[in-house]
Amino acid sequence: MKGLWLENQQLQLRSQLPIPEPPPGEALIRVLRAGICNTDLELLRGYYPYSGILGHEFVGVVERGPESLQNQRVVGEINAYCGNCRFCRKGQPTHCENRTVLGIVNRNGAFAEYLTLPVKNLYAVPDTITTDMATFTEPIAAALEIQEQVSITPGDRILVVGDGKLGQLVAQTLALTGCDLLAVGRHRDKLENLESLGIKTGFADAVTDRQFDIAVECTGNPEGFTIARRALRPRGTLVLKSTYAGHLTLDISSLVVDEITLIGSRCGPFPKALELVAQNKINVKPLIQAKYPLDEAIAAFEHAQQRGVLKVLLEISP
Repeated sequence: MKGLWLENQQLQLRSQLPIPEPPPGEALIRVLRAGICNTDLELLRGYYPYSGILGHEFVGVVERGPESLQNQRVVGEINAYCGNCRFCRKGQPTHCENRTVLGIVNRNGAFAEYLTLPVKNLYAVPDTITTDMATFTEPIAAALEIQEQVSITPGDRILVVGDGKLGQLVAQTLALTGCDLLAVGRHRDKLENLESLGIKTGFADAVTDRQFDIAVECTGNPEGFTIARRALRPRGTLVLKSTYAGHLTLDISSLVVDEITLIGSRCGPFPKALELVAQNKINVKPLIQAKYPLDEAIAAFEHAQQRGVLKVLLEISP
């Protein structure tokens, strides 16, 4: 099969990869569509020493698996967990000590014609959701994880820093809570996507220092972190949604003095994400910047790395 292979921070399109054999409890999935994520770009920059097939945002069709899912379109949670370690026993499988992670840790990913995942990770895609829309299930779930970690009320003042792929989804999901929301970024056209949905937007100079209850950092760069940090009132909460390939310098003393709560946030609830997409409560269409066939995956990555580009999709199979 064909697949996009990462090794030593270099991409190579390989055409003689073996079709994976699903172990017991897993399904073989023919990939239809896959999205290039900032985490994929950070892996290419060396954020984590991964070698293998990249990609974790996908929609596919089950070719081998339980009868209830065969020939069905599915999306899948990316963490394959053991079920026996202390985190699994506590109901925290995304932190499983023995986990593999699709296209990120010890498990080949979705930028290939086939992948395997545990059946328990899979969710059928309703017929009302298009394949392109369903590709956004994983990042929408990641955006929703904030609401799993932090209690949000309509009276909360919340700042989202970053108008990129994830920032757009974080802002849309938070807006559904009725909170007092401001999203800031660098690109007028991207901010207009959010303004069309009734979300307040602005550039960095729209942020008033020490006035927000919660700030969500979605840029993955030090400047975004600085904006989010200075926006918080004492005892505010700073949520980090981005992975960083480099190091981040922190003023730890200010975090202590202001008693800031710092929360890392990543994977989230797939059923809720699918429900929001099915109900058309999240608008992903403006986020799709381009589509490429798998044969042009390296060109797709070059496009995705350009400043200001939103979601680039790979069309793997019909």
